[in-house]
This record gives sequence, structure tokens and C-alpha cells, in this order.
Amino acid sequence: MGKPASINPRIIEGLYCEALVLSDDVRDAFALSGRIDAAAANAALYGAEEDEARIALSCEALRTTTRMMHAVAWLLNHRAYFSGELSEFQLRRYGKLADFPESELARLALLDPPTRALVTATERFHARLKRIDNGWRERSADEPSAIAALRERLGQQLRG
Repeated sequence: MGKPASINPRIIEGLYCEALVLSDDVRDAFALSGRIDAAAANAALYGAEEDEARIALSCEALRTTTRMMHAVAWLLNHRAYFSGELSEFQLRRYGKLADFPESELARLALLDPPTRALVTATERFHARLKRIDNGWRERSADEPSAIAALRERLGQQLRG
């Protein structure tokens, strides 16, 4: 597998738009008015306790919304960096993406299929951001960026 591409503004903007849509879906899915009773009814269909279903919904709602809040914050930090509001030092120091445990399969099984799919989608999205963040952090600070390397090669071609 090749070296990961460096982060650039187009990648961040695309991910930011995706995060906003996903966050909207999460907000809609976990708006708890009426959802607690629906979760209890859904649990009865699968032979689970009503209280277990309510707890599962509450836990997954909190875990999923927190995961997306951290993802959006990470993307906003990168947007601020690309617009010149943060230095690379500040971004590396304060813009680290937090690790989140995956959902518990037993609790996830108590949710309705569309909600389970949404939780899984947020986990995959967060994992993508984590891979990007790790790849970016592994790049040495003194190593030239992809753009700097391209400029160097162009300069060599013009001189040679």
C-alpha cells in the first residue's frame, strides 16, 4: 500500500459536507420525543426487556452524537488551519481526533434496523477520519508536503 495522501482543503470540505449530512441524520434519528416508547415496543418484538431497549437507545444516542460532534470539531479545526486561523503546531497539538469505542453489539441489536445502520455509518465515518488523522500525524514535520515536493520537481525540470 502506498503512502497516504496529505490532507488538503478539498478533502476536508468534502468530508465536512458529509459530516453535516450525517449529523443531521443522527439528530433526526435520536430526537427522543416518542423514540423511547418506540424502542420499548421494538424490544418486545425481539423478546428483550423494555428497560434494556430504552437504555440501549439512550446509550447509542449519546455515543453516536458525541462521535459526530468530535468529527465535526476535527474538521472545523482543519478548515481553520487551511484558512490561516490556526498554525500547524496548534492543529497538531489541539486538533487530535479522539478515540471512541465501537457500539456494543448487544445494545445495537435492540435498535431498529435504520438506526443500527446509521450508527454503523457514523462509526465508519469516524474510522475514516481517524485513518486520515493518523496518516497526517505520521508525516514528519520536516518532510515536505505533496505540494512542496511537486514544486521542487517542477523547479528541477525548469532548471534542467
